[in-house]
Amino acid sequence: MANDQRKVVYQQRTGILGATDLSEAVAGMREDAVNALVGQFVPPQASPADWDLDGLVAALQRDLNTSIDAKAWIGENQEIEETVFRERIIAAVHAQYEQKVARFGAPLMRQIEREVLLRNLDSHWREHLAAMDYLRQGIHLRGYAQKDYRYEFKREAFELFSSMLDRVKHEVASVLSRVEVRDQAEVEREEAEQRERLMRALQAQHAEAPALLGSEQPEAEGANAITEPQIQAQAPFVRGERKVGRNEPCPCGSGRKYKQCHGLLSA
Repeated sequence: MANDQRKVVYQQRTGILGATDLSEAVAGMREDAVNALVGQFVPPQASPADWDLDGLVAALQRDLNTSIDAKAWIGENQEIEETVFRERIIAAVHAQYEQKVARFGAPLMRQIEREVLLRNLDSHWREHLAAMDYLRQGIHLRGYAQKDYRYEFKREAFELFSSMLDRVKHEVASVLSRVEVRDQAEVEREEAEQRERLMRALQAQHAEAPALLGSEQPEAEGANAITEPQIQAQAPFVRGERKVGRNEPCPCGSGRKYKQCHGLLSA
């Protein structure tokens, strides 16, 4: 089983690498993706009144970048068959994609299709191998549930592989439907607009700077008012009158020398 899966993926990858035009394969994937989406919102054998048109329209816009007016279609034909409705959606999705091809050019879109298909196939194949390893590690436990674990392994491996292919188809169709290509002129225009926005932001910051400094000025003045007395208090003391000599008579009139009288108190 695992060898068969590897062979299929190898053949697909070899075919992609050797091909220059994958538009038919991509168109088939797009159609399969549409059928899968319609199957989610249009139940088999159900009447149009039971279809989830809002959900279908939203999914088509989100996943395949295609806008349709499904309610108007139903209004035009109340008895529209599901197959006719499905084919109309497929045609709308194809038409949207062909408009993109015409806008970007077929050679560029062929190259993008090839790169997207290769990248998604490789990515999902690696995920599938990891899932197979996980399945292989736990499959022997099925024997405890009275089941043939070999049959169970083949069945679940096939389901995993089918799911992987479905995811590849959907993601390739979705990415290619939503991808946009910008030319050099558009890139340069966006870069110029970004530089202009940056310059305006810088100019606005420079314009606000003086106002911010002005709001801080009162705090600076208040700080100066607080520190100024401290500076004055630290200024050197200046004596207002002549200093009395130690051997001169004491000014108190005691008749003794200053150093033997009040000079003892100031020593």
